[in-house]
Amino acid sequence: MMYPFMTLEDNTEIVHSEQLENGEVKVYVETPDEKDCFHNMTCYLPSYRVEVNGYSENEVNYYLDIIRSTAHLIFEFSREGGFMNASGF
Repeated sequence: MMYPFMTLEDNTEIVHSEQLENGEVKVYVETPDEKDCFHNMTCYLPSYRVEVNGYSENEVNYYLDIIRSTAHLIFEFSREGGFMNASGF
């Protein structure tokens, strides 16, 4: 299952999985693009292994900075069933 995490001003969506059996969490980033339809990146925490489709190196680094700065929240939410369950809303 994938849970919504963050939407950026340019309509980039960041979602994450529940914590996987191996302890990893899959974080998926997707940005609409007029020419290519979508650019996307998958990042596996805690190793920060990435698979990239369409993003420049600068864009990848930008999104990795966001993921790094919020990884503690992503891990918490992945164990609790997403933001909505973890926050009690």
